[in-house]
Amino acid sequence: MPVFDFSESTDPKQQSECTYMTFPSNRAEATPEEPILLLDNQKRKWEHHSCGIFTNPVKRTSFEFDEADGTVSADILKIDSRFVSLLKWLGENHISVRLSGENRADGYAVYKIRETAFGGATKLSAEDGFLQFMIERLLASNAPLEEEAEEDLDEVGDNMKLTSLQSITDFMTCAGRTMPDNIRLWARRNLAVARSHEVTPEERRHAQRALSIMMNIQWKTNYFESIDPKEARRILDEELYGMERVKQRIIETIIQINRTHTLPAYGLLLVGPAGTGKSQIAYAVARILKLPWTTLDMSSINDPEQLTGSSRIYANAKPGIIMEAFSMAGESNLVFIINELDKAAAGKGNGNPADVLLTLLDNLGFTDNYVECTVPTVGVYPIATANDKNQISAPLMSRFAVIDIPDYTFEEKKIIFSRYALPKVLKRMGLNEQECVVTPDGLDAVIEKFSNTTGIRDLEQAAEHMAANALYQIEVDCVDAVVFDAERVNVLFE
Repeated sequence: MPVFDFSESTDPKQQSECTYMTFPSNRAEATPEEPILLLDNQKRKWEHHSCGIFTNPVKRTSFEFDEADGTVSADILKIDSRFVSLLKWLGENHISVRLSGENRADGYAVYKIRETAFGGATKLSAEDGFLQFMIERLLASNAPLEEEAEEDLDEVGDNMKLTSLQSITDFMTCAGRTMPDNIRLWARRNLAVARSHEVTPEERRHAQRALSIMMNIQWKTNYFESIDPKEARRILDEELYGMERVKQRIIETIIQINRTHTLPAYGLLLVGPAGTGKSQIAYAVARILKLPWTTLDMSSINDPEQLTGSSRIYANAKPGIIMEAFSMAGESNLVFIINELDKAAAGKGNGNPADVLLTLLDNLGFTDNYVECTVPTVGVYPIATANDKNQISAPLMSRFAVIDIPDYTFEEKKIIFSRYALPKVLKRMGLNEQECVVTPDGLDAVIEKFSNTTGIRDLEQAAEHMAANALYQIEVDCVDAVVFDAERVNVLFE
């Protein structure tokens, strides 16, 4: 049924005319000297308190004053860059406002905007309170780093293009063949439910929501383009130090994909002590495969329903985390990074959440309780991390190719600390290498202090502590540089 909007009487082909320039400002308070905006006052001087409406973006970027002799328009000359979107919102919604300003040689400087009620009186209601709240927030903010073009002001907060039944119907008619056969049949059935008046409104709402989720996912084939092994190696070297055996195993996987143009039958399970870079390896693999990725933190999931979704028989039903991951990615090919697989809780009597992953890992398709349709998983590459593989069930273990991540040796930790951890911290704090120097015996002392801990997180914290101590001495004690030898390191970490 067509819907007619009579609120806009202007020609839709008419283009709004921009008359203003923006200026950056970080002032926390607007004054006549530092106004929110500047209006043209060459033809007429405006009263200190003047009422009217903003006409942008319907006509010109101007303000229409309600004067005794009728409506008089004045172009906007300048706007504080923080307030461009607010003035556009006021104009689009035809909100009557009262301006407080002062006539200057360069224009009418507006430093206060209040929403008005009928007759021009200032509202003492929630509406004006909301406007003042927005103005206070904008004044408390900093000027935008980059001014956006007019056409870029409307931000898209959701990539879901198919939400209405009409758009879903049109997509099914024109591009239904781009979906797998079972999903196309499922969509036809759910579309009939969403249109039917023989089911409850709740059922129609759930059917339309499920359709919107499924239609906005690009269902790709399991064919993968070849990946450059040299580029893959470069990314691994950039992200990880050492771990030659681990890198070799990943490059072998890449070469296998290049030969078969499909993902391996088994995902990767990275097992090792905390802080050894397991998650970093997973992110690097996703970067190499050029796929979107999502994370499942199994330690925080204590109910299988969080993964599988809830049935539509419930009013507050919703899809599970796995289905939401497909929706957020916008495509069916993605990397699932499953963190702390060994810490999956046993659940609340409904089973083990980790066992829900079995169907996802088998590449036979995953069924969400809310969507009620089998989703193809041939383009899903799972990468799991764990500290103790003995805590993982045998069926889950059999779905992964296990890669053991060893802890770093004493010499490797020295190189990581001196070449990566400390320089990164110094750069972040604005120190140069000459201001914070670690001697060879000082470096040995740092590594020795944390020899009983696994991974490099403690070393990164140690680098943070040393850099902060050096910065303190430079700023407070006015020294030029701080040298950390073994004695000073031992005193610092007592």
